[in-house]
Order: sequence, then structure tokens, then C-alpha cells
Amino acid sequence: MTDALYTLDDSLWFEWVELSETDSTNNFLKNYHPIESKEMTLVTATYQSAGRGQQGNSWESEKGKNLLFSLRIHPRMIEANRQFILSQAISLAICSTLSLYTEDISIKWPNDIYWKDKKIGGILIENTLTGKQIDTCIIGAGINVNQETFTSDAPNPISLIQIIKKETELTFILAEIVKRFKEYLAQIKSHNTDEIVRFYADALYRRNGYHAYSDANGSFEAKITTTQPSGHLVLTDREGRERTYAFKEVRFIIPNGTNKTIEL
Repeated sequence: MTDALYTLDDSLWFEWVELSETDSTNNFLKNYHPIESKEMTLVTATYQSAGRGQQGNSWESEKGKNLLFSLRIHPRMIEANRQFILSQAISLAICSTLSLYTEDISIKWPNDIYWKDKKIGGILIENTLTGKQIDTCIIGAGINVNQETFTSDAPNPISLIQIIKKETELTFILAEIVKRFKEYLAQIKSHNTDEIVRFYADALYRRNGYHAYSDANGSFEAKITTTQPSGHLVLTDREGRERTYAFKEVRFIIPNGTNKTIEL
């Protein structure tokens, strides 16, 4: 099948590349050099043969059923130690878009998209730096939309069709995500990020109350206090002690509906 290349008529600021199949849309963007550089490059794929999540995890996706895309931008106005704002922006763009279709969509820190206790979407962000600034940011996302069954050993997947019981046009979801992300980028460029940070906090999975977690020292209960500009998660346990974690240093203990729990 021939891959098609489009420039959206009403969005001259970015280029859209549609692929029938690729190993990974993130990998494609790393090696893609357009003739004319745009502010953003969007790549979508009908199927990914080697889709990746965080820490090298694989991403299961039935061909043509889900939304698989990557964005490449050059946010050189962002210092490396504040790169988490990009994670917050894309997470919010996806979370708020899916919330148009159903309730109970949230962001599991740092950037998984959840419906109740199940994962409906994942994000992988890869940055390259020049000095203390971000030079290139590639954001890959997979969103389960029209896939009705999952066969991998992923512990808690769910799709939009399983929630709302009807198919959804992928391009409608994509267009809304890109629109919202563009709006958040404009706020970041104008150094007006307070709203993004506040909306992200309001959208967090487990934003209210005490819940079960585990770290290198064992399990405990805590509530979310804040997320730092660096991306660290700050929890307060039942003894009132603050615990600060980088990604993968703490795990969420989540019920799986069978009187058992999973740690993610």
C-alpha cells in the first residue's frame, strides 16, 4: 500500500503524514526530514508492528481500530528541567477530548490515560536537548478506540467502544486532540502555564483521598499532594510524611475486579 502525504489546508503550520504501516510512529519521525520545515509534524499509522510504551513496553493494537500517532515539535523556549509541561499538555489534550465521549477519564501520573481503573491510552515522549533547552520533542500516543478484545498480557486495557458501545471516527478524535494541544502550546510559548498545571492536577487519577501504593520499601497508603515542575510526584502518607518520586520509583496498587490487585 502506498503511504499518503497531506498538508492540511486549514493548518499550514503543520504537516500530516499518513502511513498504512510502520514499526513505530516515533521511530518514523526520528528519521523523517521534510523538504519544508513546519512548526509541527503529525504522523498517523493504521498499524504499528513495534509500538512502544514507557520503559520499552509493547503496545497492542488491532489494525485500523485504534488511534496511533506521533507529533514532532521544536519547543526551544522550554528548559530541560521543565520539560514535564509538555507531558502535562498532551495528556490534558487527550484526556479532555475523550471526556467529550464518556465520563471518568483521568490521567494516571505521569501520562497514562485511564477510564476508572483501566488504561485506555498511553503516551511516550522522547526529547533531544541542546544545552539547557529542548531542541526536539517527539510525542507518541496510542489510544484504544474501536478494538473490542485484547489478547496480550496487558493487565488492564479498555477501549472507547467497550465503554460507550459504539464505534467512533478516529479522525474526529485526532482533530480535537491536535486542536487542544495547539492551544496548550500557545500558552506554553507565552509562559502562561498556570492553567495547564491546574487542569492537570484536577484531571489526575486518584486526585482525591488515600489510595494504595508501593515503593522499594513496601506498600503504603497515601494521597497525591502535587506534581513538581520536574515531573516528580509528591505523595503524603497517612503518617503525614511527604514522599517524592521520579517515574518508576512508585507503583499504583490497582484493583482488577477479581478480588486481586495489580501494581502499575
